[in-house]
Amino acid sequence: MSLQDELKKLSEKIKQYRDEARVQLHLAQEDVKDEWDDLEQDWDRFRTKLEQVLHDAEDASQEARQTAHKLGEDLKSGYENIRKKLQ
Repeated sequence: MSLQDELKKLSEKIKQYRDEARVQLHLAQEDVKDEWDDLEQDWDRFRTKLEQVLHDAEDASQEARQTAHKLGEDLKSGYENIRKKLQ
């Protein structure tokens, strides 16, 4: 096989890998966007719950405080995961 043939073959393989990577990147971006959208809904629920707990701080049940804390921790982890995926 000549050097030109080898380079053409290499070029075709690189193009194939590049195209596959482009598709995977697009799919990954969609996955991250879907994950973001889900987290935004959770963020809204968290803010509502937090406002309730803070407004009724002394009257808020231990369960309500724990629920708000758990939602907050889950959101924190979710946003950290997105940050890692985007790096």
